[in-house]
Amino acid sequence: MPPEADATQQLTWRNRRADGEQKTVAYDPNPIDTSHVRLPEDLLELTERLAENAHDVWARQRMADGWTYGRQRDDAAKKHPDLVPYENLPESEKEYDRSAAMETLQAIVALGYRIEKT
Repeated sequence: MPPEADATQQLTWRNRRADGEQKTVAYDPNPIDTSHVRLPEDLLELTERLAENAHDVWARQRMADGWTYGRQRDDAAKKHPDLVPYENLPESEKEYDRSAAMETLQAIVALGYRIEKT
């Protein structure tokens, strides 16, 4: 079932159990705190490559699910305007992928891991 925003801006999900009883569960996202993480320059450069890879992984899965390119998104017809090579994406979509890649790299570092190129 789709989420509903409540007064606290949390998402509330209604899950139907096997016995038919409905249970409401509040979802309050709690991502890893990365506010203290400053990535070195080489990892900042890695962000763009990871963003492109994330787009390619997403596009491959969409295509495997029967989606094709369409000028406008149409869920019923499985058409999506972002089923194009990364370099052809609108800048706003590239920024979405970059942000996810950056947050992932920062989370890895925040958790105490090091990323080294071999």
